[in-house]
Amino acid sequence: MAVPPIQARTAVAVRGVRVPLLLDIVVGLLVAVALPLAIVAIPNTISVVAALLPPDASQVAMMRAHGLALPVMLLAVPLAAVAVRRFRAAPVLVAGLTLLAAADAAGGYAGSPVMVGVLRVLHGIGAGLLLPATLVAAWERPRRRFLLPLWAGMLAASLAGAQALALWPLARATSWQVTLQPYPLLTGVALALAAVYLVLWIVTSGGGVHVHGGVDSVAGVAGVAGVAGDPRDAGDVERPSAAERGRLTLAAVPAAGIAVLAVGTTFDWPPVLVIAAAAVAVVAMLGLGAVAAFDGPGGRALAFTNVAVGLVVLPTAAQTTYVEMGGVRGGPGLSGLWLPFTVAAAIAVVAACVVGAAGEQKAGKLVGAGLVAVVAGLCAIRLIAPTPDGPLLVVPFALLAGGSAVALVAALRPVRIGTALLGLSLCFPAVLAGFLLGTGIQLTHLREIAQSGDPTKPELVAQAFVDALWMWALVGGFAVVGIIVVASWLGRREPGSSRREAQVLIPSPTLSPEEAGTESGETPSDR
Repeated sequence: MAVPPIQARTAVAVRGVRVPLLLDIVVGLLVAVALPLAIVAIPNTISVVAALLPPDASQVAMMRAHGLALPVMLLAVPLAAVAVRRFRAAPVLVAGLTLLAAADAAGGYAGSPVMVGVLRVLHGIGAGLLLPATLVAAWERPRRRFLLPLWAGMLAASLAGAQALALWPLARATSWQVTLQPYPLLTGVALALAAVYLVLWIVTSGGGVHVHGGVDSVAGVAGVAGVAGDPRDAGDVERPSAAERGRLTLAAVPAAGIAVLAVGTTFDWPPVLVIAAAAVAVVAMLGLGAVAAFDGPGGRALAFTNVAVGLVVLPTAAQTTYVEMGGVRGGPGLSGLWLPFTVAAAIAVVAACVVGAAGEQKAGKLVGAGLVAVVAGLCAIRLIAPTPDGPLLVVPFALLAGGSAVALVAALRPVRIGTALLGLSLCFPAVLAGFLLGTGIQLTHLREIAQSGDPTKPELVAQAFVDALWMWALVGGFAVVGIIVVASWLGRREPGSSRREAQVLIPSPTLSPEEAGTESGETPSDR
């Protein structure tokens, strides 16, 4: 019987234009929905509904259990970064959102500090999975020049608005368990989007990457997506090296130490020790960013940018939100904060996209400009807050969110994905350090009031929170300025950071061009 010849199988792009475009749209939606869900897991809001807690429940134990999400998250991010480079973004996204959805569903049944602690640990792990997974999902798409700025803008906007987003569902709460499930519907929508992304990713053989003989064809992706075959637009799809995995795993070590310090400070540490622990955490993150062996240029600048943004944006926005809630010196209340946060989020996304569209040389100069805008936002907090005029708060929040978005996008432009993940792993230990610094400053002011015995204590307590916010804005501003200076100094000392002069071979008048090339060490085959 005649056997028909076996035809060689070739990679064929099915619906080569529509599927990649649909994948890009789904990734963009996931970034817009999943990043705020991850960041909103950070704030500890159990004290706001303390009156709704069961009479036999310990408020201190509940607050300690509720605060476990951030320490767990900063430990989960570097480990999740290793996982997402091993298994790619789609499965990790589904896993992270599944954990968040499960924790939300079980939140209504929590009744003890132990159960609260377990659910908040799940929140922290789920959020820690989402952060690197969304970054890699945006990075590996052909249209990453749009998706990466969207990711950075949404991260900056989420950091600025996380405290308000966590508090808004509590405004009319009748059960304290709402703190464990603030946005269950949005979590379900995000999980559905992640499932769609996973299916499309499987259908298109790993998100649109065609494999020929086991080698990822970057140019093929770009051609299918209609990006004119530019490998930079096609995304960085190379497999992680052992050195990259080692660096990411190493980042988990100081993160674990900082997490242990943060949990320890909840056991009545003196304010001085809390501040000292925060200072140690900041120095550790900056030290790791300074000595880490990054893969390619720009790693140190990105590391320092992540530390600066994490240190001040969310802790500052959280303190300002509390002061302006209405209970402290007549702020506009949560309803009056809608406009400032919405405008700040829009400015952050737009500014990030503008920087993403700029040339790489121009974008590289905007890292410092973005951090300077963050410092200006801290100065505006010192000058404006507290204020009963809600729209006036657009100024500090827009500077904080927009400046951090610009700095993050500009710092991300020249780096590779492994370096970007390592920089992200430094951001959230810095967030925790910022909260510790802010808490230490608040405790210092509140203990002075508690020991005064003044009959006007409620008014003094309110003023103490305002004074603590002003002091924190001052400390945070000087910290960011110091980071800018140190990053600039180390950047100049970095090998290869200075502009290299072009080497031009000038043939000798007595030699032919071929002889001149041979004399300089260049052979005809080299040319």
